Amino acid sequence: MTSPEPSTPDPVETDLAQPNGADLVMLAGPRSRLSEVGTILRAGRDFFRGYRVLHFVGPCVTIFGSARFTEGHPAYAQAREMGAAVSRLGFTVMTGGGPGVMEAANRGARDVGGASVGCNIELPFEQDPNPYLDRSVTCRYFFVRKVLLFKYSYAFVALPGGLGTLDELTEALTLIQTGKIKQFPVVLIGSAYWQPFVEMLRTMVAAATISPHDLDLMLVTDSIPEATRHIARHAIDRFGLKAARPSPWRWLGERALSVRRRPGEHAR
Repeated sequence: MTSPEPSTPDPVETDLAQPNGADLVMLAGPRSRLSEVGTILRAGRDFFRGYRVLHFVGPCVTIFGSARFTEGHPAYAQAREMGAAVSRLGFTVMTGGGPGVMEAANRGARDVGGASVGCNIELPFEQDPNPYLDRSVTCRYFFVRKVLLFKYSYAFVALPGGLGTLDELTEALTLIQTGKIKQFPVVLIGSAYWQPFVEMLRTMVAAATISPHDLDLMLVTDSIPEATRHIARHAIDRFGLKAARPSPWRWLGERALSVRRRPGEHAR
């Protein structure tokens, strides 16, 4: 009597069980038709959960920055101040939901009684949700997370960060440049840190790969008050932004996010 052959784990299921597994499967090239349908359904579930969680959070400002900075870093203090300033304008503060600059921005919103939400991502490191979130969603797919960060936001603020921050910043600029979203304000906090990036853009202008007016798509500053005024002028005033929150359907288990301020209700 022969012993049964040991079962071989399904490589797709094995990958999906790992951190970053969903993206590994999606980006691994052609798979069986059934596996590809499974990927579409999993991404759809990510979108459904994100839309459901964030539908009632109100107009947001998304703040990007490094997950690696601790509370003693100057960028942490700037992000916390920026989060408070955005909340005083009446916006909900949105971040990637993790530690570092993201935590600081959400914490700043909490400091002044503002609303604070996060779009987290499954990663093998760095990305536990921070404790200052009123509402959050954790995505399996990076591209879903990016859609959520941009879908609900009327301004974008980038503090010093790494490749992820640079990816999100250039995504915002590209979407505005190509008309995929309105010309919402983009603010870079930390002029010395962002100087090489600005110089690279000027090199692109000289090479005619971007237009000179593309440099006007962003404000680079070290001043939180200047950044705040820029957002107020180019998001609230320019677009006549007013609060408009859909009513939740309680029979579907939907819940509104309570906030104390509305866009345009500036702090006195």
